[in-house]
Amino acid sequence: MSSTVQLRIDATIKRKAQKILKDMGLDLSSGIKLFLTQVVRKGSIPFEIRTVNGFTPAKEAELIRETEWAEKYGKGFKTADEFFKHLRS
Repeated sequence: MSSTVQLRIDATIKRKAQKILKDMGLDLSSGIKLFLTQVVRKGSIPFEIRTVNGFTPAKEAELIRETEWAEKYGKGFKTADEFFKHLRS
């Protein structure tokens, strides 16, 4: 038994996805079926989700926390020479 899925998506994303899938020998419906089949098989999203910066959400949150800590408690240097002088002391 089959079922219909309707989805609204940005036209540019649809067009780009169709081109990529076509280059792989698939149409958009087959690509979506493949994705959903893998979701069921894996019991989760079948790939690692990454932020726009290329990190996993957990890693990006960690980097933000560390940056905030460094800005609040870290020592700042105005020049590289100042930094290297600090390292030698």
